[in-house]
Amino acid sequence: MHVRKILTWREETFEELGSRPDRPVVKAVGIAVIRNPFAGKPMAGDLTALFEAGAALGERLMPKLVELLNGPAVSYGKAALVGVAGEVEHGGACVHPRLGKPMRAAVGGGQAVIGSVVKVGHAGATLDIPLGHKDDPWSFPHFDAVTVSLADAPRPDEILVAMAIADAGRLRNRCGEAPAR
Repeated sequence: MHVRKILTWREETFEELGSRPDRPVVKAVGIAVIRNPFAGKPMAGDLTALFEAGAALGERLMPKLVELLNGPAVSYGKAALVGVAGEVEHGGACVHPRLGKPMRAAVGGGQAVIGSVVKVGHAGATLDIPLGHKDDPWSFPHFDAVTVSLADAPRPDEILVAMAIADAGRLRNRCGEAPAR
């Protein structure tokens, strides 16, 4: 796996339309931009190299993301943006088969499916990483997203792989109750 760049960031929300939580809601995002070994080539049947890349990126980035939170991770999501010389399946290979295991390990479990999105796009395209509660797929306050964009990625022969976690749900939720814990 050839990594061109890795970025991590922390977003803190202190207030939403007058609602102030007891502590800020923190979202942490990790992004890796990797070379796509299948870009511009005829359809490859075996995408194992990208399965392994997804797992390695999760092992590398997720512990750092957990450290950026103010409390335990309660929601998570993953996404990939494939450069235009690749295909959507290349991004799927990065996020679906093996990325979930290191994500769950880092957040201390996770019974719910990890929401994901994969698309093909140009450098600078936006990518919405879906967030959902790590244990309760029906926890409406945790249905959320983080939008990412990098001006120089993905290049046509790259894949931008992203993971996001949060330590709380949306502020001002009025769409359903939080899970009883």
